[in-house]
Amino acid sequence: MKQEELSELLDHHGIKPTANRILVSKALADADRPLTLSELEDALHTIDKSGIFRALSLFHERHLVHTIEDSGNGVRYELCHSHNDDADDDLHVHFYCERCQRTFCLEHIPIPEVELPEDYRKISANFTIKGVCAGCKGKR
Repeated sequence: MKQEELSELLDHHGIKPTANRILVSKALADADRPLTLSELEDALHTIDKSGIFRALSLFHERHLVHTIEDSGNGVRYELCHSHNDDADDDLHVHFYCERCQRTFCLEHIPIPEVELPEDYRKISANFTIKGVCAGCKGKR
């Protein structure tokens, strides 16, 4: 994504587009999979870990990122393409490969609808399938 598009996306979610926030959102947008805080730290040498974490926390609060909890490295982050800053409206299934320990987005597979009791309100959901990815399937 271009910087202008990222600035608009941040604005849409009520986030002031600072230089650090644009860099963090660009790293997430350019990634081909959800990233851990450590992976973002490795990719962004000009921002310290606390600056990246503050941006991610704000992004999560404003529904600009999804958090995915997997068995490998804890929490991963991915840019949310939601058009709603009150809830995530682009939830999808994720796949965690137990061999290479990577997490993949299966954007074409929506999370199954779960009927909640009347007094409950869904804000977000996390649905991860574990197994062996296509790249690792043929390897031993």
